[in-house]
Amino acid sequence: MNDIVEETNHTILDSIHWPADLRALAVDDLPEVCDELREDIVRQVSMNPGHLASSLGVVELTVALHYVFNTPEDRIVWDVGHQAYGHKMLTGRRERFCTNRKLGGIMPFPSPKESEYDTFTCGHASNSISAALGMAVAERVKSMQNGQPSQHKVVAVIGDGAMSGGLAFEGLNNVSSSPNDLLIILNDNNMSIDRSVGGMKQYLLNLSTNETYNKYRFKAARWLGRKGMLDEKRRNGIIRLSNALKSAISHQQNIFEGMNIRYFGPFDGHDVKEIVRILRQLKDMRGPKLLHLHTKKGHGYAPAEKDVTVWHAPGKFDPDTGERIVEDTGDKPPKFQDVFGHTLLELARQNPAIVGVTPAMPTGCSMNILMQEMPKRAFDVGIAEGHAVTFSAGMAKEGLIPFCNIYSAFAQRAYDNIIHDAAILGLPVVLCLDRAGLVGEDGATHHGAFDLAALRPIPNLTISSPMDEHELRRLMFTAQEPGRGTFVIRYPRGRGVKVDWRCPLEAVKVGTGRKLRDGEGVAVLTIGPVGNSAAQALDQLAAKGIAAAHYDMRFLKPLDEDIMKEVGERFRAVVTVEDGVRNGGLGSAVLEWLNDHGYAIRVERLGLPDQFVEHGTVAQLQELAGIDQKAIREAVENLSNTIKRKEQS
Repeated sequence: MNDIVEETNHTILDSIHWPADLRALAVDDLPEVCDELREDIVRQVSMNPGHLASSLGVVELTVALHYVFNTPEDRIVWDVGHQAYGHKMLTGRRERFCTNRKLGGIMPFPSPKESEYDTFTCGHASNSISAALGMAVAERVKSMQNGQPSQHKVVAVIGDGAMSGGLAFEGLNNVSSSPNDLLIILNDNNMSIDRSVGGMKQYLLNLSTNETYNKYRFKAARWLGRKGMLDEKRRNGIIRLSNALKSAISHQQNIFEGMNIRYFGPFDGHDVKEIVRILRQLKDMRGPKLLHLHTKKGHGYAPAEKDVTVWHAPGKFDPDTGERIVEDTGDKPPKFQDVFGHTLLELARQNPAIVGVTPAMPTGCSMNILMQEMPKRAFDVGIAEGHAVTFSAGMAKEGLIPFCNIYSAFAQRAYDNIIHDAAILGLPVVLCLDRAGLVGEDGATHHGAFDLAALRPIPNLTISSPMDEHELRRLMFTAQEPGRGTFVIRYPRGRGVKVDWRCPLEAVKVGTGRKLRDGEGVAVLTIGPVGNSAAQALDQLAAKGIAAAHYDMRFLKPLDEDIMKEVGERFRAVVTVEDGVRNGGLGSAVLEWLNDHGYAIRVERLGLPDQFVEHGTVAQLQELAGIDQKAIREAVENLSNTIKRKEQS
């Protein structure tokens, strides 16, 4: 297969370049638009891998939103943008969608940097309600200042999984107390909320979204308000009473009923014409409201419907047969995440105090390996990174040793919890930061760029990064030993370097690194798997007669002071290399130590630049960031040549 998507026999979709073209169609045309859009998403992703099942599940909702609302003037805020492929195709990017996730191509997640139709950054979960509420309140403030009714509508689209995030509930709490006209759409594809059945229940649902009912209800509320008989407090009380009556009759309850948010649903999220009807009724309704839609991930594509976990991001596949094109990896090193998963199970068999915690990524981080054998000692807490850390800290306080595995970029959301709930007491929580460093095609929202620099100033933390799979196993064993306190292990996405990755589980001395190569003139200090690139670069330089030393620091905190003293006394220059931001990480720590101990030697720091790195392959991004083999080789060679010239002069 090549990367060119085969042309399809679309008749309607080819005429839609912008949402305005979609709105020119008849409602009866929309089901065909959905079918063609779904087919296009499948064929595009089959050739150019990305997220599939989530986008297939919201095709009808996407079409209905752009059909009813006047985008981009009306704002649609997506939550977790992997569901927004259809949105991108309908908003002027269909012809370029073959570049999705590629270097210089379409961004992997919606971003206002790319399109005015993308109203907010949404690579992480649970932020849509807060961001959309801010937009809705801003619209109200501007309308009051201008003395005119609000001109723009605001819609937040959030999945049921993202609803488990604390930020979503903080937003909901504020929605219920701040004057706004926000519409929240709950895309529910896994919640255990039954569909409404029965004549009275369906009548209530239809009544509450009926245009005539809502028009007179709004007029009555406005008249009562002018007479001073309906202030905000009474209005909220009426909404609560209405929700309570509906709950009593329909035998349904949900969290929104007590939050002064009018609730509508649940409805079939795959009936595009019905969604259009409902959205038209809700569009001009005043006050906050929530529309609950039942959808199915992978809807309309049988293979994705059968196994939504695999087809969330399936890689390349045959769109006609659904056969995935799986690479033969029998002779390749395993992924770091799998080494973590198998090692965790091995440790848990030996140590009954060990438990596992993950915020909704058991398969992605391989915590599922522990879950399968020891389900009572592994906990998936949902999309709730802060809670995951504090929950782990609570268990650690009572004698357990939690291995809390969070993707590095998502752990940013738990920064306060790491400080306040784990480090301040030095609790034995092992924070395993998966996907550290550059992650590739998922781009700026997902790179684990900041963990080293962000965590280094925190007292009571041990911060480590293994160069290979053996080192990961040793660090995991070390972290669970008594008295280790809060222990951070960060490692990258993807494969390691050792096919034979199993090794004896043994401890390493905390705060010690390794001398991998001796040399003269220049010392290269690395941390983590980027050390493998440095080792290869130094091999190439050795063939040219340039002998630089190489130290795998292993620990950022505490630094190996014996290595630092040796480097300060023996070498004229130092090159530090890290797969994290240059500001504040390993290079900064080395500079500080050398300065504090009176060593005035040249230090060149290689790391990620002071900017957000966009998407591309890891190799492409490492080259752009200047941390690949070539950049390391050039830095060492230039310093070596400078030293020689000074010695000869």
